[in-house]
Amino acid sequence: MRGKRITRRQFVGTTLKAGAVFYIVPRHVLGGPGYTPPSEVITRAVIGCGGMGMAGHVTENPEGEPPRTLAVCDVDRNHLERALKKAGRACQGYSDWRKVLERKDIDTIHIATPPHWHGLMCIAAAQAGFDVLGEKPVTHTIYEGRKLVEAIQRYGRIYKVNTFFRYGNCYQFGASRLLKKLVASGRLGRPLTVRITQPNGFNWKLKEWSGRPDLKPQPVPDVLDYDMWLGPAPYKPYHPHRVHASFRGYWDYDGGGLTDMGQHYLDPVQYFLGKDDTSPVEVSAVAPWPPHPDAVGLWERVTLRYADGDTLILVSGEWGRNDPPGLPFIEGPQGKVYDNYRTEPPGLFEGLDALPDPPPLLEFEDAVRTRQKAGLNEEVAHRSCTLVNLAAIAIRLCRPLRYDPLREQFIGDEEANRLVRVPMRAPWHL
Repeated sequence: MRGKRITRRQFVGTTLKAGAVFYIVPRHVLGGPGYTPPSEVITRAVIGCGGMGMAGHVTENPEGEPPRTLAVCDVDRNHLERALKKAGRACQGYSDWRKVLERKDIDTIHIATPPHWHGLMCIAAAQAGFDVLGEKPVTHTIYEGRKLVEAIQRYGRIYKVNTFFRYGNCYQFGASRLLKKLVASGRLGRPLTVRITQPNGFNWKLKEWSGRPDLKPQPVPDVLDYDMWLGPAPYKPYHPHRVHASFRGYWDYDGGGLTDMGQHYLDPVQYFLGKDDTSPVEVSAVAPWPPHPDAVGLWERVTLRYADGDTLILVSGEWGRNDPPGLPFIEGPQGKVYDNYRTEPPGLFEGLDALPDPPPLLEFEDAVRTRQKAGLNEEVAHRSCTLVNLAAIAIRLCRPLRYDPLREQFIGDEEANRLVRVPMRAPWHL
């Protein structure tokens, strides 16, 4: 861990050397049953204190316990004040995230900003010596994701993306670890088709997070540093629908319901298919044409195919043709898996307990303590985010694309590759 917080061993040694000198300290400093000593607390700074930042990252610092949230940062003064009020004592507020990285008493950085900031902030945090928990999607572009991986590895940091379906239930389709054992057993055969579709229970939220093509410029509120909110994104005149939660509806910052929900839905699929170290080689989409250059719109389906023939089918159910109900979630030449563990032929899950378990998955703070990169490490997180970014590019171009997972470039398509690496607005750069 970073900083110079006193450990319990250091505290005890100091008191013994002091002889008759005694220190009166709060009970929690000594640890023991029901008490966590400060040396065992993983402290955090939270950058981005909007909906996700407040819901999942800014924690209260109760009296009588070691504080955990030591810094909060937001470019909206109202958001910052709410975060400071929630965290309470021992928490300092910032409007410039770069100042947060100067702190030496903080262990981890939680990044809950819009995605166009994720790559830059994560790389800078790694360079400054912090471990990072980032919101999904990992990065706004494939190139930023690769640079994030390189930075985490170069500086020996821990990274995890805050998506959890790999760790628990994959919606109504059962635990993803059980599905991983089923796929690895070979009982379904190969290649496999996985349908992440509206009839199978996946809500893509397209209409909820669509952009508006009719925005008229409005004055920037006094409480918002709009230039810093934009950061590396192209300058566009301010409108309230472009910022805060509805930013998801604009390609400059995110990719609508696809990128909001995609890493949640696709990461466990990548996991149980055994694709943590690769990406599809073909991607295509059915969507309205021409797409709006700024506002994210609707789409019908996206198909992603791996080199071995495994295929992912995404169907939104909010535009165009929907899949009929009753299609399997996973389908192979030898078997199918439907919801509620129903299989065809019956009994495919029987006896899986006798097969080897996949490696355990570590939660973020366990990984920080042990320095073990089990679970959603930086490479795995980048690969599942690549699925989302490939789908977004296919929707924007609406034609079949071929992709090289090693070079992380589209084959023979300059227009598509311009969306792999999108220039940043000066002075921001990687």
